Amino acid sequence: MTHTAKQRNLAILQMAMCAGLWSIAGIFIKLIPWHPMAIAGFRSLLAGAVVLVYIKIRGWRFVLNKQTLLSGVFLCITFCTFVVANKLTTAANAIVLEFTSPVFIVILSVLLFGQKFGRADLITVALTLGGISLFFFDQLTPGGMIGNFVALSAGLFQACTYIFVGNCHDNDRMSGIFIGHILTALVGIPFAFFSETAIAPLPVLSILVLGILQLGIPYVLFGEASRVCPPLMCSLIGAVEPLLNPVWVFLFDGERPGTWALVGGVIVIVTITLWCMHGGGTTKEATA
Repeated sequence: MTHTAKQRNLAILQMAMCAGLWSIAGIFIKLIPWHPMAIAGFRSLLAGAVVLVYIKIRGWRFVLNKQTLLSGVFLCITFCTFVVANKLTTAANAIVLEFTSPVFIVILSVLLFGQKFGRADLITVALTLGGISLFFFDQLTPGGMIGNFVALSAGLFQACTYIFVGNCHDNDRMSGIFIGHILTALVGIPFAFFSETAIAPLPVLSILVLGILQLGIPYVLFGEASRVCPPLMCSLIGAVEPLLNPVWVFLFDGERPGTWALVGGVIVIVTITLWCMHGGGTTKEATA
């Protein structure tokens, strides 16, 4: 399906807004003294409600089929593996390794769907990954081998999410996202009953912000953007998320990013901007 330049620009803006809202997670998660899986569960329960409301507003029906189930399962595993990785390795390692997803998108699209990528696409993927690595250069450590492996698997499953969600029809796309949130809620919420879960105004307010503003609305934007933007483009624009995390930390805690972080951030932003301006990823890379 051919999309106009206006539709494409709107989709890029939607995906950029999505990444921006994703990036506020770290600030609010720190304010909730709960088990990480319980946070993930309640956050996704609220996000699922937002997605369901959006489905109703659009007049779509809920669809359960192989495509939506796979999309939901991959999304659920992505959420869970990232939470576990943050417990088993450093936050910097987890973020950098999860954002290997563009590499996995290229590999899976070539091996499974026979998609061909241009030299500009591959250079953009390499520079983006390198820029993110530089951004966290001062914080990267050998880390725990298991934690690093889990974080890398989060990148793989995130790539699968981009591919399968991106190649769904409108009904299927949002249904798959809804299933992912509900599965995460089913997996994560039980942890609240086996760990200390303090109920106080600040944690409750923070989980509401996470569920609605940081996850629910962004996944509606992601669902809309992926109608036009192919999986690789969504993934690369989504790489803006880890770059904004230290910005929020600086604004709220006064912690200044280092020189390597600034260099890495410039590389990522300039690379992705130039790639989008020159028509990168104008066609769907894969058809699941």
